[in-house]
Amino acid sequence: MKGQEWYQADDVAEEYDDKRFSRGGQLIDRREKEAVLEAIMPVEDRNILEIACGTGRFTVMLAQQGADVVGLDISAAMLQQGREKTKDAALEGTLEFLRGDAGRLPFPDDHFDTVIAMRFFHLADDPEAFLEEMRRVSRDQIVFDTFNRFSARSIYNWALPMGSRLYSKSEVAILLAKTNLTLEDVEDDFIAPYGLYRSIPNELATPIRTLDELIGSLPVTDHLASVSYWNTRVR
Repeated sequence: MKGQEWYQADDVAEEYDDKRFSRGGQLIDRREKEAVLEAIMPVEDRNILEIACGTGRFTVMLAQQGADVVGLDISAAMLQQGREKTKDAALEGTLEFLRGDAGRLPFPDDHFDTVIAMRFFHLADDPEAFLEEMRRVSRDQIVFDTFNRFSARSIYNWALPMGSRLYSKSEVAILLAKTNLTLEDVEDDFIAPYGLYRSIPNELATPIRTLDELIGSLPVTDHLASVSYWNTRVR
């Protein structure tokens, strides 16, 4: 995995949410959570594993909605930030944070209803192997996102701390075929790259996001979207 050492640094973990999901980044956080909930609903009583859960943005949200969730991450520092979030959270379901390797998941076959992996596949050095392992432990559904090759992100991808793997739609289709997953739905979003939203105040980000959604609703712009949210089913 790219960036393993970077994500395990205490200072990176402590500042992670503030740097990415404050200011205009709040719009990103809201949209990502919406995409996950739309794919999984109804959430209540589902048994869910989140791969690379980081600071627990999605795990805590899903547990609050009534799911039984395990959040797995390789970074102890990130997991500690997630545990801090649960201290004052009212959880309708259950939540466990576990340190582990996404390439060797410590669970039996068909153990979870749903496996999700957000902000993960752009760091994967062997996406097929990771997706196959996710499929092994899921009996029903896998939800994940990818950053897209033909998007604004490709302009500055080289400048990111550990880079990113960018995907075309055809590459993801091949991955799904190789791992025996059926595509239920895919949503494309954010013509403007994430980096723009994170760098500006919310009052500027909001009108930009309105324009972004308008442009993104046009069929001809689908291939320019920065990110795609994939909802797949186990065959």
